[in-house]
This record gives sequence, C-alpha cells and structure tokens, in this order.
Amino acid sequence: MLRDYCCCFHGSGSSDADRDPVVLVSGIAGSILNSKPKKFGFQTRVWVRLLLADVEFKRKLWSIYNPETGFCFDFRVCVCVFCFADVVIFVIFVGYTEPLDDTTEIKVPQDDHGLYAIDILDPSMLVKCLRLSDVYHFHDMIDMLVGCGYKKGTTLFGYGYDFRQSNRIGQLMDGLKVKLETAHKASGGRKVNIISHSMGGLLVSCFISLHSDVFSRYVSKWITIATPFQGAPGCINDSILTGLQFVDGFESNFFVSRWSMHQLLVECPSVYEMLPNPDFNWKKQPEITVWRKHSNDGETSTELECYGHDGCILVFAEALKNNELNYDGKTVPLPFNFHILKWAADTREILNKVQLPTGVSFYNIYGTSCDTPFDVCYGSESSPIDELSELCHTTPEYSYVDGDGTVPSESAKADNFDAVERVGVSAGHRALLCDENVFRLIKDWLGVPTEVKAKTSKVMHVY
Repeated sequence: MLRDYCCCFHGSGSSDADRDPVVLVSGIAGSILNSKPKKFGFQTRVWVRLLLADVEFKRKLWSIYNPETGFCFDFRVCVCVFCFADVVIFVIFVGYTEPLDDTTEIKVPQDDHGLYAIDILDPSMLVKCLRLSDVYHFHDMIDMLVGCGYKKGTTLFGYGYDFRQSNRIGQLMDGLKVKLETAHKASGGRKVNIISHSMGGLLVSCFISLHSDVFSRYVSKWITIATPFQGAPGCINDSILTGLQFVDGFESNFFVSRWSMHQLLVECPSVYEMLPNPDFNWKKQPEITVWRKHSNDGETSTELECYGHDGCILVFAEALKNNELNYDGKTVPLPFNFHILKWAADTREILNKVQLPTGVSFYNIYGTSCDTPFDVCYGSESSPIDELSELCHTTPEYSYVDGDGTVPSESAKADNFDAVERVGVSAGHRALLCDENVFRLIKDWLGVPTEVKAKTSKVMHVY
C-alpha cells in the first residue's frame, strides 16, 4: 500500500533489554482515522491530513449520533427485562456516532502494532520534510522508548481508537482489552505498563470501572499525562458552541476549519464526557458569561448574564437549536444532543466512582505554567449579544487559570487515586508528549536504568 512508503522508521533499540511491555493510549484527536468503503475499496486517511483537509473531513467524517446502534447487558438500567428463573437480564441500548456517508465506515489503522496511528498523525512526506510539530503526536516518546530498549511488537504497543465515540463504549473497551492481552502474551506473560495522554486517561478509567478484573490481571503501572479528570471547562464549553482549531498559525489555513470541527464535535459523546464535573469541588465553579442586549418599552440596556452548570446546558440548547449542516444536498439538523448528554452524565457517574485495583501503581503528570481557559465570555458591554444563536459565530474571551493550555491543573491532578507521585511539569498539553522532564520521569517510573537517576518521592514536584 502507498501508506507503507510513509511509515515512520525507528531503530530497534537493544534487543536483549529486560523490559516490561508498554502500551501507549492516545487522547481525543490523537489517532489517525481512515474512511473505508463498507463493500470494497481502499482506505483513505481523513484525520489527520493537510491536503484537502476540510473537504475530506466534511465528506467522510461528519457524523451523527445514533442512540440505538446496538445493545449490551447491564444490571443498573432497564429498557427491556427478560426473566429466567432468578436471573434478571437488563438490556440497554447504546449509541455510536456514525458517518453521514452511510456507504463508509471509520477505521483506525493497526500497522506497526498500533503505533502507526498515534505516531505522526499526518505521515505524508510533506509533513515529514517540514516536520510540522503539531502532528508529531507520540513520535518523540516512541523514539525515546525504542532508544531505551523497548521493542515494537514485543514490549511496545500503541492503542489508537475512534475518539468520536464514548470513552466507555463496547468497541473501545474491547479494543483495549485485546491490546493488553496482546502485550501480555507477546512479552512472555509480563504485566503491562500503560502510558495514557489526555482523554486517554478517561478511557482507561472507564476500563478500570467496567473491567477491573482484566485490568488487575494485566496491568502493573499506569502513568497518565494531562488527563482532564474533572473536565476541561473553558475548552469544552467553547468547543460545543464555536468549535475547535486543532493547529494554530499559518498551518491552520491548510487544515480543518474551526466550524467544520464544531459540526463534528456536537455529535461526539467523548466531548460531552469532558464537560466540567458538576460534583467536583472547584475552587471556583466554571461559568459561561454573556453580555446580553435587552429591550423594554423602547429602552435598550446591556446586562452581563452568568450561567453555571445547569445554566450552561440551557445556553447550549438555545444557541444550537437551529444549528444545521448541508450534506450531499440535504439539510441535517444538529441541535445540542440531549441523548448524548444523558449518556455522558452516566459516564461521569462511573468516573466519579472508579477505584484503582490493589497492586496497580498510579502516576500522574499534569501541565503547569500555561494560561488555560476556564470561564468563557461572549459579547461585550459595547457589543452585546441579541440572540443566543449568535454565540456560535462569536469570538469568545476567556478567564484563565494555571494548567497546560487545555486542561486546568486543578482538574488534571484531581484523579482521586492513591498516586505514587503527582508531578507538575511546565509544558503545554501536547508538548508534554515530547518534554525531556516528562521523559526522565517516565524512565524513572518504568525502572529504565539511567546514568544519573533522579531522586523522587511522593511529594509533588513542579518542573
């Protein structure tokens, strides 16, 4: 395949190094996604790509959530009940986000033992020649681990997944289970060490809650980086209203537009699952504020309206009530999705109650020293908002807190686990994946011999 000419080549490292296997788990937008015809044909990379990025994204990746795609068995929520003697089986319907192009399906490439999909997200020759750092995802960490003696397919694996879906959906849970089993078997029965980034940490948390026995059987250590354990208030609230720009600067002109991304995100359960946790004791509750214009008896006034958690939901609903896209000549309504919100609320309950299995060591790296959006404000006193639908095409202003530029430190370090260490590193959200201080910590925690081993303790450090 043509893709073979674009694959990333790394050295093998030391073949006789004594290493426990490592599985790298990506976060939101951190995996290559391919579009594949359901009947026959070649796969086409639709995320990430620079050439024809927006066109292919809208044609192949724009999606809609189907709340009744499949079903699973559970003992908490009842949709249909079948009784056999003393056994009660609850059947619940689950939803997947599906492409609007119903002739295709989205696949994550499994080349290079899962590492290809999370390495360089656009592995074209142009990107490699220019070395566009924004799409060099786990690349540097893979290089570092290979240099430390980890061997692809034996002690080093990647887990990329369809990040549009819920973090607890069966497809993703089954995929991680298979990956852990594969790493365990390939390494000769050794326990696995997981390194997750961003939303990947929420996926791992869901896996622990739903498959604690499997996690205990296969996992020794879990290192998570920049995970929004309690949500990412500013970024997610604004993403639902106005979208997300994946790359900044000059490169953004060749990439997926902010609004094209928005029309995907409003149908992604994973995004709703990163809304700020209303049950978390924030130092200050996250808010959306809107400068509104009011008219009464011919008099016009301006007022700053503030919305907490419940109020934000009302803002989303009102702002998106007429949201729609045009696909293949048809108008597709895309209002705020309350089916997804309900599913995400149940996911939050799972995340709030997850407990780390005995015998698993947990380590948390979170970003610091970057201005990180927290509260979001639309309009201004001199240019107020008339109708809330205007929010979707308004440039917001943020109030900032300390964090990695995406996830507040307050959220990232609030994992509710008995951590061996929690360490703050001065770096941005994606930059943490190629930070030398992060690499030093990882090598130390994995037990990789170094010439000068840094002393660590259970006390938080900040680099």
